[in-house]
Amino acid sequence: MNAPVKPGAHHGRHTGQGVDVKLLGIYLNDHLAGATAGTQRAAHLARTSRGSALGRALHPVAAEIAQDRTTLISIMGDLGVPVRRYKVCAGWVGERAGRLKPNGRLVSRSPLGVLLDLEALRLGIEGKVALWQTLRRLGASEERLDPARLDTLLERARRQQTTVEEWRVRQAEELLHGTAG
Repeated sequence: MNAPVKPGAHHGRHTGQGVDVKLLGIYLNDHLAGATAGTQRAAHLARTSRGSALGRALHPVAAEIAQDRTTLISIMGDLGVPVRRYKVCAGWVGERAGRLKPNGRLVSRSPLGVLLDLEALRLGIEGKVALWQTLRRLGASEERLDPARLDTLLERARRQQTTVEEWRVRQAEELLHGTAG
């Protein structure tokens, strides 16, 4: 009788702790592509909202999101996972292409664009929370992952979620319920 095969065991080489390095590399590079898009989206939204209450709320969130992307690259280095530049470029191009969505206006930016940007940002942060949670669990058997660092990243991402969600709800109510000036 054959020994049971661990899920994913056939995909690539494993560390001593059973981590599939190939799949981990794909996973982290996919998140890096998303982090690249999220960093660009957050910076754009903070920049276009400059001088407003929304801009003041999003400026520190955008800075943290950029720091989180840098931290992800550092964690990838700690794990020996190479950065796949084509995925980073795909994230950048995808975010830029996402700005070209029809918005009911030909020349100017639609107020609906801010709501959609906040929703995209919220989804990106939710993905980042899932990443940090996954790495935190993996950290139980992977000594190159610092649990305290991941706990800090997870807490920060949850604060970002709260801020973005508060502004998303506010924006939706103002636009869709007709309470805007």
